Amino acid sequence: MRLAIVLYEGFADWECALLMAAARTHLGVEIDVATADGARVTSMGGLDVSAHLSIDALDPAGFDGLVISGGSIWETDEAPDLSATIRAFDRDRRLVAAICGGVSALAASGVLDRIDHTGNGADSLAPLRGYRGQTHYCNQPQALRSGHVVTAAGTAPISFAGEILRGLGLGSPELDGFLALYGREHEAAASAG
Repeated sequence: MRLAIVLYEGFADWECALLMAAARTHLGVEIDVATADGARVTSMGGLDVSAHLSIDALDPAGFDGLVISGGSIWETDEAPDLSATIRAFDRDRRLVAAICGGVSALAASGVLDRIDHTGNGADSLAPLRGYRGQTHYCNQPQALRSGHVVTAAGTAPISFAGEILRGLGLGSPELDGFLALYGREHEAAASAG
C-alpha cells in the first residue's frame, strides 16, 4: 500500500505526523512526500522534509490515496492549484483526504460539492471560487469520511489519521485502541472543563 502526502513550505507539521508514523511504522504503508517542485520544504515548526516527487508526478495508478496537509499557504495567492490531481484521484476512486486549510483544495476542485464534509469552518470555504458544497458542510470537531473522501479541521489530526486508515481498509481493534490512547488527552480536558 502506498500513500502520497502533499506538503509545501510552511505546512502544519502536526496534522499528518501521527498518520505518517502509524501508517509507515505499524502498518507497513509506503509514504511518499510530494511537493510543488519535488524540493525540500520546511514546516511551520522548522522541520525540514525531503520530497520523494513533485505534485505533477502524482499518478493515481501508483497510489492508494492522496493526503493534503494544512497550513497558512491556503489563505494566500501562493496556494497551489491541486484540482487536476485531486480530480484524477477522485475519478479513480482512490482515497482523497485533506485537513485544515488543505480542505480548501478539495473544495476548489469540486470534489466536496455533493458529499458531506467538514473543515475549519463553513465560513472558510464559502468564498472559494468553484465551491458549491455549502449544504453538505457538517460542523463537527472530528474528521469525517464520505466514501473515499476524508476531511478534518486542523484540530482533529487523530480522527483524521483514523478515518484515512479505515478508508484504506486498515481498520482494526488495534487501530481503535491506538486512536483511543491518543484521544485520552482530549477526554481529560473536556471533563476538567
